[in-house]
Amino acid sequence: MSQKRAILFVLIGAASFGFTPIFVKLGFRQGYSLGEINITQMSVAFIVLWLLTFIVKAKASNLRKKSIATIMITGTFVGLTGIFYYGAIQYLTASLAIILLFQFVWMGIFFEWTFNRRTPSIRTLMSMVITLAGVFLASNILSEGQLELPLIGLIYGMLSAFTYAGFIFFSGQVAVEVTSWIRSSLMVTASLILVLIIFMKDIPTLPVNDGNLWLVGGGVALFGAVLPPLFFSFGSPHLSDGLANVLSSIELPVALISANLILAESITILQWSGVMLIILAIILNNVGSERESV
Repeated sequence: MSQKRAILFVLIGAASFGFTPIFVKLGFRQGYSLGEINITQMSVAFIVLWLLTFIVKAKASNLRKKSIATIMITGTFVGLTGIFYYGAIQYLTASLAIILLFQFVWMGIFFEWTFNRRTPSIRTLMSMVITLAGVFLASNILSEGQLELPLIGLIYGMLSAFTYAGFIFFSGQVAVEVTSWIRSSLMVTASLILVLIIFMKDIPTLPVNDGNLWLVGGGVALFGAVLPPLFFSFGSPHLSDGLANVLSSIELPVALISANLILAESITILQWSGVMLIILAIILNNVGSERESV
């Protein structure tokens, strides 16, 4: 796969994740619990991904027991990110939850540094600094003046950043010889098992006949558990981990724009300035990577 196509796949996966706050906020407004949203999300994602895998007749010739184990362990990061990120949205404003999630940018550098013993280049560090500056501005925390965070929301937000960074890193590392369809399906299987265990107490009272719940869960599933792992599985193995992290920052402008268009939330000039900085960081890192590969 060419680097340009891999970049496009990672961008689509990250941008898709930017739509999840819309459905999560709608779900909480309708009175659904964190467990109900996560269970329906992963159930829908499980059905959709395995159905697509059988439709395309994905080959499992390279699949081994060890590969299954490592893929499913990586898949738990998808489930954990959903739990922690949606939990942060439940206790914090969307902008604050997003800025906490986007701490994955610098956390991703330490994943690569720790596991691959790869010191980040000056260009990568520059793009990360610009990205973090853009995230800070785009979060609108200065205008909102919310400097005190509920402890539980802060914990959820930082944990979501850690697990999201782990997913981005490991999705490009484990069992890359296995077709992306099967990898994504196994990942969501692990996520579903994890979610069912954590929210076991919500299973008996789950309103399975509630169409609105499945509509919300379906939206969260599509943009939070189907498209991101699928497109990351296609693109991440062909990119450096640092580049994948920077590309994933596209999630923030997508989240802001979708909130503005769908939820009618206003976006300040300060926030748009942050979005422009993030885009600048993406361009900086992409141009540098292309030149080095020539």
